[in-house]
This record gives sequence, structure tokens and C-alpha cells, in this order.
Amino acid sequence: MNASMELNLEEMLRIRLEVLRREHRDLDAAIHALELSGRPDQLTLRRLKKQKLAFKDQIVKIEDQLIPDIIA
Repeated sequence: MNASMELNLEEMLRIRLEVLRREHRDLDAAIHALELSGRPDQLTLRRLKKQKLAFKDQIVKIEDQLIPDIIA
């Protein structure tokens, strides 16, 4: 495979980060729609919120990998 076609680690992390952010936004919209539906299924709502939190944790982890620590 050509070296110019290969993605480096940072590019792969940035792509994964964008996918996770999109999924996080989609879950947020789904949760909001479910909450507005009148009597939402609490179990489904709880599962969606837990999944959304897991995406957020993954987002923070990748952001930490991409942004170097600066010691002041």
C-alpha cells in the first residue's frame, strides 16, 4: 500500500473523534425527542443516556491524546 494513502495515527483519531461527536449529537436528539413524547420509556431513556455518556468519555479520551499537556 502506498505510504501517501495510509492514515497516520493522528488522522485516524481525528476521524474517530468526528464519528463519536456525530453519534453523541444523534443520541442527544433521540433522547430529547423521547423526553418530549409524553410518557417516555424510562428504561430506554436510561440506556440512551448511559450510551451517550460512554461516547462522551471516549471523546474526552481521544481529545486528551490529540492535545498535548502543557505544563505552566
